Amino acid sequence: MRIGHGYDMHAHTTARGLWLCGVHLPEAPAVAAHSDGDVALHALIDALLGALAAGDIGQWFPADAGNRDRSSAQMLGAVLRETAACGYAVCHVDITVLSQRVRIAPLRAQLRARLAELLGVGAECVSVKATSTDGLGAVGRGEGIAAHAAVLLQPRP
Repeated sequence: MRIGHGYDMHAHTTARGLWLCGVHLPEAPAVAAHSDGDVALHALIDALLGALAAGDIGQWFPADAGNRDRSSAQMLGAVLRETAACGYAVCHVDITVLSQRVRIAPLRAQLRARLAELLGVGAECVSVKATSTDGLGAVGRGEGIAAHAAVLLQPRP
């Protein structure tokens, strides 16, 4: 088995429309990013790459013209293909979103379902949690949103 951890953070902008866990939230504050800025999927991609000892998201998807506004779900798909090619499958994913401005509790079931769909696993294999940081740091001041992801991979049957 392999385990990986990933982290990502983006600054909020004055615009609206946030991508989180592959779900578009049109009323949530947007983020400044080269791609669609989905912090949860970016953290998950780094966790998968870490479990494979295959680099990081910046190596795989550099901030160049070819990746401008790219869908994080597409990036995740490429990394999942690499995961399978290396002989592994996702066993469990645990994501923690850090946000003062986006309430996760009302969205949790939708976020879990979309992640499970993207990963090709049951929702029981996906956990999405949140914390506000109680006003501390950049996230607590509402300046940005962040996510941690942990992934457990198992050898493919």
